[in-house]
Amino acid sequence: MKTTVSSKGQIVLPAELRQQDGIEPGQEFTVERIDRGEYRLIRRNPRPNEGLVDWLLACPEKDFSVSIESESTDTL
Repeated sequence: MKTTVSSKGQIVLPAELRQQDGIEPGQEFTVERIDRGEYRLIRRNPRPNEGLVDWLLACPEKDFSVSIESESTDTL
């Protein structure tokens, strides 16, 4: 597939590739220079729990979760 570098140095991944690999806006990649004119693009995996705090802060209201009664595990 062919793509073009923009005046800002940006490269667009063709839609077909983004769809096949489930690439979403904001995902990060590492670019490695293999040789002159040859590069490798590697999708970075998000760190575990990345975005968890934002998700928790987005809860609809304070005290959204409620405690439930449970037995003590001290005797186990």
